[in-house]
Amino acid sequence: MIDVVGVQFKPTGKIYHFASQGKHFEAKDQVIVQMSWGLKAAKVAVGNQEIEEKDIVGDLKPVLRKMTEEDQAILRENERDAKEALPVCQEYIEKNNLDMKLIRSEYTFDRSKLLFYFTADGRVDFRGLVRDLARIYRTRIELRQVGVRDKAKLVGGLGSCGRPCCCASFLENFEPVTIKMAKDQDLSLNSSKISGSCGRLMCCLRYEQEGYECLHKCMPFAGELVHTEKGRATVKNVHLIEEKVDLVYHDEDKTKEKISAKDVKRTFQKDKFPAWLEEETQADEA
Repeated sequence: MIDVVGVQFKPTGKIYHFASQGKHFEAKDQVIVQMSWGLKAAKVAVGNQEIEEKDIVGDLKPVLRKMTEEDQAILRENERDAKEALPVCQEYIEKNNLDMKLIRSEYTFDRSKLLFYFTADGRVDFRGLVRDLARIYRTRIELRQVGVRDKAKLVGGLGSCGRPCCCASFLENFEPVTIKMAKDQDLSLNSSKISGSCGRLMCCLRYEQEGYECLHKCMPFAGELVHTEKGRATVKNVHLIEEKVDLVYHDEDKTKEKISAKDVKRTFQKDKFPAWLEEETQADEA
């Protein structure tokens, strides 16, 4: 067993294991950790814990110390200098005629590296830009291209719900979100209504998906032939949240009724819509 500490480099970033070296750390402690290319500031997300050596991924780097007031001052200075480097980088992006959008920049704690994050539609040859920036700042320059979802996580903002973006608030990892989830939840497939500020499908579509999948398994589908106490009927509409269905009975009056899904006996057979019902359904959708 190895005593480790879980740290994060960003508030909602991935948690990485570092060796505690026999020191005690608690959640929310600000620490300095050793990386392969230098020192970096981080926050403890999970205090000391023992894990199996086989669960360690890659080399286990150490947590050097808790941040001191002097370290905090260095960190603030690094953040200020990194922010001032943004307009300089933008100027050289324009000089090199590069099709890229700069997002943010940051120094490592020991200033051994200056990182710039950017988005672009395709691959960008930024070797000339790196040479220009290295000549100015006299340190290692690294440019990282990120996707639109990562951009939203870095920049933050408000979602259509009026709350801060989930990715910038608490989501540590991006989970796959598909258009099938929107269909299962009977949402409008208008992209403007189901897309987040990043332009991709909203992460929150995944939150209730498991519940909707369970409902779909026990609810009849639109167009299914079912049996009730009043006779045979065809399911016209399904109200998943209410767990009710709109039925059209196969009687002379074509009676319509909204009843609980528990009161119907399923056949799992697709009923061929009578012409009058097909026309009525199309009129309702219009």
